[in-house]
Amino acid sequence: MRFSHSSEIWADFPELVACAIFTQGITKDVSVTSRVTEYNAVAESRLIESSVGELPEIQAWRRTFSKMGLKPTKYRCASEALLRRFNKEKSLPQIHPLIDLCNAISLAFAIPIAAFDTAQITGDMEVRYAVGDETYLTFSGQVEPPKENEVIFADTENKAHARRWTNRQSAYSAIRDETSSVLIVAEALHGTASEDIKKIASVLIKEITEIWPCTIRSEQLNQLAPEINFGT
Repeated sequence: MRFSHSSEIWADFPELVACAIFTQGITKDVSVTSRVTEYNAVAESRLIESSVGELPEIQAWRRTFSKMGLKPTKYRCASEALLRRFNKEKSLPQIHPLIDLCNAISLAFAIPIAAFDTAQITGDMEVRYAVGDETYLTFSGQVEPPKENEVIFADTENKAHARRWTNRQSAYSAIRDETSSVLIVAEALHGTASEDIKKIASVLIKEITEIWPCTIRSEQLNQLAPEINFGT
């Protein structure tokens, strides 16, 4: 399986920095409560000093959404949506230990993190502009086509595993109780994105390998190193 961003994405967003982590051996029967509490405290301290919209990580994604022709107050990147919910409710719902961990780390860094069940991905995964003939599965079970030129995560079968880039993931590859192999992607475009993506990758790897007896591989992606091949 190869994960990459298209050359058009790198040309239009040269400031993008991303990390891709592939891990095998994830299970549901673990507790991440203490770790989630730790990262929630980091997020809470940041929100005392700045509003969600003032965070540089969020401002960069808002500019990106505007550049894509999307109203950033209507369509928000995943980390902003999580931060706003957390700021209001002071907690997030428990979904799956890996998702709960990724969400908590996303809150602390204000950087969107996506996690995909690779067993539900056909062939390679590419972040690219939609042609218009792809399919996206909502969590309510509806199939809909992404709009032409919308940024999507697409596999070889033209399934869209996320719409509007970091706005909404698909039910196709959502993490389930039986999920074992996972692709995790974190992306940022703010001024210190390169440094922060290295930090968030390090934190994710540390936490995952301490919680699960799993294998793991990670790469930082940029315009000069735009893809990673995880093998079979």
